[in-house]
Amino acid sequence: MSKSSLIAIAAYAAATAAPAQADDLREAIAADMPAMMEIYRDLHQHPELSFQEVRSAKIMADAARAAGFTITEGVGRTGIVAVLENGPGPTVMIRADMDALPVVEQTGLPFASTQRGIPPSGGETGIMHACGHDTHMTAWIATARQMAARKDEWSGSLVMIGQPAEETGEGAKAMLDDGLYTRFPKPDYALAFHDMSGVPAGKITYASGPAMANVDSVDIIVKGVGGHGAAPHTTKDPIVLASAIVMRLQTLVSRENNPIEPAVVTVGSFHAGSRYNIISDNAHLQLTVRSFTDEQRARLIEGIKRIVAGEAIASGISAELMPEVSFGEGFTPSLINEPGFTAQVVGPLVERFGPDRVESAPPIMPGEDFARYRRADPEHVQSVMLWVGGERPEVIAEAARTGKTLPSLHSPFWAPDAEKVIATGAEALSSAAMRLMPKSGG
Repeated sequence: MSKSSLIAIAAYAAATAAPAQADDLREAIAADMPAMMEIYRDLHQHPELSFQEVRSAKIMADAARAAGFTITEGVGRTGIVAVLENGPGPTVMIRADMDALPVVEQTGLPFASTQRGIPPSGGETGIMHACGHDTHMTAWIATARQMAARKDEWSGSLVMIGQPAEETGEGAKAMLDDGLYTRFPKPDYALAFHDMSGVPAGKITYASGPAMANVDSVDIIVKGVGGHGAAPHTTKDPIVLASAIVMRLQTLVSRENNPIEPAVVTVGSFHAGSRYNIISDNAHLQLTVRSFTDEQRARLIEGIKRIVAGEAIASGISAELMPEVSFGEGFTPSLINEPGFTAQVVGPLVERFGPDRVESAPPIMPGEDFARYRRADPEHVQSVMLWVGGERPEVIAEAARTGKTLPSLHSPFWAPDAEKVIATGAEALSSAAMRLMPKSGG
């Protein structure tokens, strides 16, 4: 985080010099929580995979419609857009993602998911909200209800979107390609939050500047000449070549990347062969590549292509059998919380929640396609994503005492303290939106 951003936030907090506020917004959200928790448990028990979020979208659309929003469904395939016009002023967009993961839930919750489905990769699997998108959707509904009930406290246009397919990196692009910024009011500001493992429930953290990484999914098909395992000299073994590629790829980060600029090149899958004594004629590698800047990303991608071609040549592979490098699931660009706007949003949150509940944090390597909304029009749209802790403090303390590893996001054991996540997220989004859309003269 930049020194200037720290100074701006500290100056705001010092100027207000107020303890955490307990106002009627917090009380109204608390009064609404029993109903919200019913919605949360329903969403958790009925998760849906990417671009299959029909039931989830309907729950959100019905709730926003009942609050007075104008609803458009089927944006970006299964996305929804809820618009509430409330006089002159800026446009604020609030986003929640809806999709779940192909994970078999093992939380032991009484409302645990038993849903089954087929992801794009094929094969039936369990489905679970292992990334907490059910808390995001519920907080979105709570926020919509509060914003509609408080129209006399703000002026402008509120656009609330339920986004599909965040987990595959395709949903934000699908909504933008379907006219999100042309069919509906284009936002001046975009807000979102994500629940976070390993952070005490109800605590807000944020990164100013680079916050989450570029994500590329890379497929490498290594070709060879198969044959008998007892006669390797008659073959071109793709497993040996693929193994050399895997080892050489490690040097992209260890020897070619500036060590103060985080980067990841991970080979997550290596498939080849079918039997002990058969040399296969191909091998398939799948990589995830993480970076923060566009320049760094370009260097890593070019490095992967160079290493693959170079190792193939060194192995004596002919031109017609050169490996193929392609890109799989949707690319996710790095998420940048512009420091000035981040300070503008975070300062009032420090005032509202107190400095013990709002803290800066380092950037992280997972990806988040919320980044696309600012990148689609960086001259016009400012955005920030907050993280809201979901772990119970006593669980964190027990893990520190015993050395036990806490479940992460995407874990089949991830069960956040949903009530605190939802209440905190809804209060943060509602209060930030109203600050960004003040009444004239306010």
